[in-house]
Amino acid sequence: MSCTCHEKDPLVPQVAKLEFVRIDTEDVTTFRIISKEGKRPFDFKPGQCAMISIPMIGEAIFSITSSPTEGDYIECSIKKCGVVTDYLHTLEAGDEIGVRGPYGNSFPVEEFKGKDILFIGGGIGLAPLRSVINYVMDKRDEFGLVDIVYGARTSRDLVHPKDIYEVWPNSKDTNVYLTIDKKEEGWTRNVGFVPTYVKELNFSTDKIVLVCGPPIMIKYVLQGLEEIGFKKEQVYTTLELKMKCGFGKCGRCNIGDKYVCKDGPVFRCDEITELPDEY
Repeated sequence: MSCTCHEKDPLVPQVAKLEFVRIDTEDVTTFRIISKEGKRPFDFKPGQCAMISIPMIGEAIFSITSSPTEGDYIECSIKKCGVVTDYLHTLEAGDEIGVRGPYGNSFPVEEFKGKDILFIGGGIGLAPLRSVINYVMDKRDEFGLVDIVYGARTSRDLVHPKDIYEVWPNSKDTNVYLTIDKKEEGWTRNVGFVPTYVKELNFSTDKIVLVCGPPIMIKYVLQGLEEIGFKKEQVYTTLELKMKCGFGKCGRCNIGDKYVCKDGPVFRCDEITELPDEY
């Protein structure tokens, strides 16, 4: 398939290959994707998504986990939860896939410059936030204080362990707060749900907030933020798991008066009147 054909028709995937495959947790794997020429398949901004396809199996849309400031590739951290993702988890470095994109809008990182940022993630919800976090880390002097609150059911479910334990905590003016749902042997950090932990940390309310995770987590995080004085205009979320076709044509991404594929997946929280109960 020629590159010219791909450029003319955004619905036609280009053939790409996996540069490497890294197992993060029992059910989450990170895939580094490059073109057949060994380059980034397409340019993107933090928060945008890629459609990955497997011939005779299907296709699905995923948030891009890497930052555009990183190498000549894209990365996607994918949770095993269906036909396409199950198959992806059987692939190895060197295998070919189809990829197209980017899809959706992005986080308005230019508007965040000079401001303190609070990132709040739950489970695989760290994946789309990681793109923005690493963008900020690579342009560290352009942003203020960074706080990262991240939680999962168990310590084994925390994705991107190198980032959360080594890279981000050792970055300039960056704090990382980790929590798991239930107490377990050897865990010396916080125990409890993310929304409760955020309220306990009692952050100053002069920050920009980016939040992503399970719908129920987002719902209670937003409630907690409002209780401690944050306004909806300060808070951004991404609903990329609600995206389907990427163009807003199938109608399956509808939330209230918004179509996630066309209007999102990134929303400022005063822009949406309701959140999905589940994906």
